[in-house]
Amino acid sequence: MSSLALASQISPADLEADRRLIEMWLHGRPLSTQRTYRATIKPFLGAIATLKTVTLEEAQAYTSSLSDKSSATQAHAIRVLKSLFRYAHETGYLPFNVAIPLKSPKIKDTLAERILEPVEVLRLIDAVKQSPRNHLMLYLTYASGCRVDELVGLKWRDAKRRSDGGQITIFGKGGKTRTVNLPAKVWRSLSQHQPDPCSLDDPIFVSRKGGHITPRQVQRIVKQAAEKAGLSPEISPHWLRHAHASHAMDAGSPMHVVQKTLGHTSPATTGRYLHVRPTESSSKYLPL
Repeated sequence: MSSLALASQISPADLEADRRLIEMWLHGRPLSTQRTYRATIKPFLGAIATLKTVTLEEAQAYTSSLSDKSSATQAHAIRVLKSLFRYAHETGYLPFNVAIPLKSPKIKDTLAERILEPVEVLRLIDAVKQSPRNHLMLYLTYASGCRVDELVGLKWRDAKRRSDGGQITIFGKGGKTRTVNLPAKVWRSLSQHQPDPCSLDDPIFVSRKGGHITPRQVQRIVKQAAEKAGLSPEISPHWLRHAHASHAMDAGSPMHVVQKTLGHTSPATTGRYLHVRPTESSSKYLPL
């Protein structure tokens, strides 16, 4: 049956069923993840009739159409599709998971390219010193290693004084909560930013329109700071998280401490920073 003939048999009820399935699949994920996943599956949904009628051949044809994209983009698209079809199958919406055979391309690990040197981090933070809010925002991101979604969600009730400084309680990825200790210098900068009077439910970082600042606004601030500091235009807030992990381990922090601070589920994720910035190499022993 031709795709045109098949499309003519698709009812609004079929499309609504797909939409509801996708909403359930996305439910509970961070808003940034939901936005990314929606954008990823949108062209795929536009290339098929409904999820229930997709064949492996159609799924493979779609992934092949991404060949002009980077390996990372292709791998991300396939990973998201596999997640969607796995959910649809596990919930009984689909009798078979046609995405199981889909293969992702090999991806070069570019983490080393995204780790700033300590002096570059200081230049980036210094580039926004004229704005106390933005300066603290980048400073705290680096000091705590938090994700941008975690940063913008912070309220004053999440900040507590300690005898040796302070701490922030972060509601992170996967609905997990962790507490990050802050050195006295960082805590002073944070506490000096707190307005008086202040409700504990007020956001720490307020947008100009009121309420929590958004991840997109933070992204824009970091991009502008990078441009002003003469750094890579590819820099994002997440680079400060990479820098935190790398610099902490360079300075001798045990890997399990960095893992706990960053909220990594697997030690292997944290261990990547040891591999991209090795302290030992046989090249040092060559007569060069």
